[in-house]
Amino acid sequence: MLEGIDVAGLDLATIDSSDFADLGEFDGLGEPPARTRKQRLSEARAMRTRNRISVRRAKSEALLRDLLPPFIEDGDSWHVISSGDVDSLSFLQHLMACEPWDYLMVSTWCMAMQDVEQLAAWLAAGQLQWVDAYTGEILPSQYPTVHEALCTAVRKHQGRVATFRNHSKVMLLGNRHTGRFVVVESSANLNTNPRTEQTAVTADAGLFHFYADFFDGIESFNDNFSSWAPWRQAAQLVQ
Repeated sequence: MLEGIDVAGLDLATIDSSDFADLGEFDGLGEPPARTRKQRLSEARAMRTRNRISVRRAKSEALLRDLLPPFIEDGDSWHVISSGDVDSLSFLQHLMACEPWDYLMVSTWCMAMQDVEQLAAWLAAGQLQWVDAYTGEILPSQYPTVHEALCTAVRKHQGRVATFRNHSKVMLLGNRHTGRFVVVESSANLNTNPRTEQTAVTADAGLFHFYADFFDGIESFNDNFSSWAPWRQAAQLVQ
């Protein structure tokens, strides 16, 4: 496969499966894909927001603490372009350290074991009561130990782990007592990588519910949280 390609300068030891796209969807081009798994067919949707916008650059996780305010004001949207060790978990850590939250929703293609351990630690410490995690098929199929650890951590508390044809990177934080809702939209998965990524952090209840409406309706390929009900329903935020 590498015939005719000069690989002398490539550090193949640093390349892993997360550096490659999931090409399974291209099998059998020209033929309609067989539906072997049940999945909710969701229609695309859009929402316009009018928020105060601030832009920043971040080169390291430590710098991120200096760029973002400790409290994101309602209606504010902070946009960050980053390179280095700033990943989605860095933004979560910043927000978790600054104010209390009940609920976390995270949507990612994949994640690493240290990310699961951090989520489990927040749950165990009572800093979160509920976690909904939405992943791509890559997590249970190529990283089964990480997927099972995530399921185990969530089952001890409240929430669910859902798998579907997912490549979105969105996180929602909510607190029903303070009425605070924050959305993190990013190009980055939850796992750390050295690539340039962009992220927007927005404190807006309408945007929170916009995404929650979509993800609450997702039907997972794995029916392993059959008793799950949406957090907003349990928190009496929706009927």
